Amino acid sequence: MLEFEDVPELTDPVLIAAFEGWNDAGEAATSAVRHLAEVWDAEIVAAFDPEDYYDFQVNRPRVAIEEGRRLLSWPTTRILVATETGFERDVVLVQGIEPSMRWRAFSVELLELAEQLGVTTIVTVGALLADVPHTRPIPVTATAEDEAAIHRFDVEASRYEGPTGIVGVLTHTASDSGIPTVSAWAAVPHYAGGAPSPKATLSLLRRIESLLGITLPHGELEENARAWERGVDELAQSDEEVAEYVQSLEEAQDTAELPEASGDAIAREFERYLRGRDDDQPGR
Repeated sequence: MLEFEDVPELTDPVLIAAFEGWNDAGEAATSAVRHLAEVWDAEIVAAFDPEDYYDFQVNRPRVAIEEGRRLLSWPTTRILVATETGFERDVVLVQGIEPSMRWRAFSVELLELAEQLGVTTIVTVGALLADVPHTRPIPVTATAEDEAAIHRFDVEASRYEGPTGIVGVLTHTASDSGIPTVSAWAAVPHYAGGAPSPKATLSLLRRIESLLGITLPHGELEENARAWERGVDELAQSDEEVAEYVQSLEEAQDTAELPEASGDAIAREFERYLRGRDDDQPGR
């Protein structure tokens, strides 16, 4: 871990983490954490040494020019701290890219830092592609692995079996270490998952609000979400097959026995999505 700034003593801090890549359909999860960093004016205090966890042929460094100087930026995971949150707790934000290797060591190192900072709660966020219509509220499922966290956050028990990403590994490792941990996942319409989805980002932020009992400024996200939905409307209307498919998704969701059916349905979709991604990996 590369430390940049001394961290003040934090008040009952909660850690919120999201990672680019496999866990981030529509960039919804990382956009949610980025929004939190902006509204809380969070400061970077540390970063992982990229040599330890990233394959630079997969996640290449980037070159930029600022004020006439060429700068090299390496892929990594950064740790930010927010102390002006507007509620009684400070927040540690984790903004990163899913590591290429050594996931267990990565999770242990992150949790060791969390322990040093006094973190008492962890919230991981992710997003998956699913068979849901863009015209309805974006479903967000929250789960936990231990009974205490399930009752504390009033969420479902995690019953997923199958391949997982760094969010799943971190959530499991944190839960095993005894830190109350909850994971929230947004279901992004798969036919509109190629571009950033502010509507899914907004849904994740609202779920974070309910989990932590806080209120967040949403800035331009609500208008951006409406603009995104209008854009997908235009896409669907221009293709008869897509329009019919969206209508079938709407009818299926409207007639489902919500909320009882929604959690199981999304969990099944989550499993299908992860298995599909696993099958796409080279050598599978």
